Amino acid sequence: MPIRIPDALPARELLEAENIFTMTEYRAFHQDIRPLNLLILNLMPTKIVTETQLLRKLSNTPLQIQVELLQTASYLGHNTDPSHLEAFYTTFDAIRDRKYDGMIITGAPVENLDFQQVDYWPELCAIMDWSKTHVHSTLHICWGAQAGLFYHYGIPKRALREKLFGVFPHRVLRPNSPLFRGFDDVFYVPHSRYTEVWEEDVRVAPELELLAVSEEAGVFAVKSQDNRQFFLTGHPEYDPETLALEYRRDVEKGLPIAVPKHYFPDDDPAKTPVVRWRSAAQLLYTNWLNYYVYQTTPYDLRKL
Repeated sequence: MPIRIPDALPARELLEAENIFTMTEYRAFHQDIRPLNLLILNLMPTKIVTETQLLRKLSNTPLQIQVELLQTASYLGHNTDPSHLEAFYTTFDAIRDRKYDGMIITGAPVENLDFQQVDYWPELCAIMDWSKTHVHSTLHICWGAQAGLFYHYGIPKRALREKLFGVFPHRVLRPNSPLFRGFDDVFYVPHSRYTEVWEEDVRVAPELELLAVSEEAGVFAVKSQDNRQFFLTGHPEYDPETLALEYRRDVEKGLPIAVPKHYFPDDDPAKTPVVRWRSAAQLLYTNWLNYYVYQTTPYDLRKL
């Protein structure tokens, strides 16, 4: 949360120059506060795992957040108990007339398909179009980021020669971006994907800002100039064992899979992975919620 200080305090300008968020007494006095309404479109087959990972990151904040879970109606997976979906998930038709402060669109294991080949692509396009007028700020993750960049800005996904798999170092291109306030010069993010977005494609789109990249993993964080759309090509929300479980699953199935890079000590799958991304992931989600949702969303959502 911001530091509340007197309007004319000399330290204010210095703190702001250091990228520390301050709030004047005037602004604090005139703030209205209510719970944030957040919608999660969960496209992952293991829905309980994904929703738990995201809620863990969203919960570590003093903000009060009301979360709703959304699934596609045009495609129903078989990896989650139907009773769980019936109890906790809704569909687009049920919420299309409502408005939300924030929304998260997850990844999905369909990246080797063309977008138009995905069973629920028309429904996802309808939801992304709806988000432009019914959601204040939307965060897209992994394949969800590639889908969003393609739908909103026509940026294609590109096939990789081999799967990008591991935990990779990243650097921030825009240190003054509120999304990366408090970040170290180098931070780590897990990736697990067969496709990528090219940096040159992002840079030629005038509506977009490239925020963070990796020498090994390429483009990581992109946002729209109006702060309404955010795109993360990795999985900062991943648990410590997520990549290990994926690796062992593919080994047991006899699928070609390399040991995830920079993950196991000495690249030895028998050793316990070292977590190097947890604090940066927590800070990233908190910064998005605070600076791009809580601080800027209208108190009356009907004004979106």
